[in-house]
Amino acid sequence: MARPKRGEILSLTIDDLAFGGEGVGRAEGYVVFVPGALPGDRLRVRLVQVRSRFGRGVIDEVLEPSPQRVEAPCPYFGRCGGCRLQHVAYPAQLAFKAKQVADALERLGGLRDVALRPIIGADETFGYRNKMEFTVARARGAATGGPGGIPNNLPNKLVVGLHETERYDSVLDIERCLLQSDRMNGLLAEARAFFADRGLTVYEQDPGEGLLRFLMLREGKHTGELMTNVVTSAPAVSELAPLVERLQARDAGTTSVVMNVNPKKASVAVGVEEHLLGGRDHIRERVGGLTFRVSANSFFQTNTRQAERLFELVVDSAGLTGTETVLDLYSGTGAISLLLARRARWVYGVELAQAAVDDAGANAAANGITNCTFLSGEVRFVLPSLIAKGVTAEVVVADPPRAGFHPKALHALITLGARRVVYVSCNPTTLARDLGELVRGGYRLEWVQPVDMFPHTPHIEAVARLERVAS
Repeated sequence: MARPKRGEILSLTIDDLAFGGEGVGRAEGYVVFVPGALPGDRLRVRLVQVRSRFGRGVIDEVLEPSPQRVEAPCPYFGRCGGCRLQHVAYPAQLAFKAKQVADALERLGGLRDVALRPIIGADETFGYRNKMEFTVARARGAATGGPGGIPNNLPNKLVVGLHETERYDSVLDIERCLLQSDRMNGLLAEARAFFADRGLTVYEQDPGEGLLRFLMLREGKHTGELMTNVVTSAPAVSELAPLVERLQARDAGTTSVVMNVNPKKASVAVGVEEHLLGGRDHIRERVGGLTFRVSANSFFQTNTRQAERLFELVVDSAGLTGTETVLDLYSGTGAISLLLARRARWVYGVELAQAAVDDAGANAAANGITNCTFLSGEVRFVLPSLIAKGVTAEVVVADPPRAGFHPKALHALITLGARRVVYVSCNPTTLARDLGELVRGGYRLEWVQPVDMFPHTPHIEAVARLERVAS
């Protein structure tokens, strides 16, 4: 067919989901991506973007819904950029995620006939997050709305919420997020009310003025401890100190209230300095019989109960007998390292964030574990340094960020030549790329196990086990 034009209405049957959760339909061979569409939907779609090989459209009318389509329970669904799959029945979400992993392994990794294990679904599909990060912004125009949202005719009011889909200039005022617990939603409401009552200013990036930037909440699902972290553009201890009493009155489990200061233009919820406002500078969580200290800027798996399943899978996959030296790359606060240490001779954990390394050391001490060494630095530099010093390892566990391994780090891993590698990934595309390199570097991919850590979102976790091929 001739290439359609922007604004044209097409009748489409959706036959697939793309990575990221958009529906995929074809009009006489022309590919159209449609946010919110599901396989099995028959739709009228209005084209909003047209390129030579594909276009993007929005749903004008649902002619016949997919049998997998359900009513999304969140009133913000469709506008909030978070839960893009709430309208998909959960079994269909799992099937979609497993397919995404399989497709990535074959198309991007060149890996065929992979032993793909059945995906491990979550028992709890709402209220599962132990960490949420909300943006503080001024209410203006389309940035407001939702139940109880601030009316648009009050542009100077602040909102505390999440970005709208594909918009970084617009924040929805979120009264209640279904992905966090009622307790965390209570702290969200209390903090928002405090900010408004005190008349605190909101940071605006262009002029670089204002105070409040982000509100981050954490919860120990097994300990009941709660943390509130207010990210500001400048130190404001006296202004925020009264927040402690209000939060503790709202929930007696409030164990930690801190302020992180980020004076830079970069819109990140990590500060260059931290001030303790009340309680401890960390909360504790229990996983696998161990207690972990988690501070504001430390990485810890966001879904505690699925993390327990993930960690158990990783430890079992490592196949330790007690005699091995293990490298845990991208080790965070040391959760996997310490669980492995109970079955290994020695564990080296490598992590970039110094705060996480400090927490890992404290976690080891608190749990009486003495056979771990935690090193701060980038894996691409630390791993070659360890190899140069003569450090060897029989087993490597790696849990890199979404970007996967840096090429130098992956080259060093292949050079190390550990007999077994257990790779934990939050991104099937970089997992497939890295697994392909490891296979070409002398490893055999034994299996891949998808794990759903984030129901109602397109994000997918997976664990892969590789064995060194004897030369």
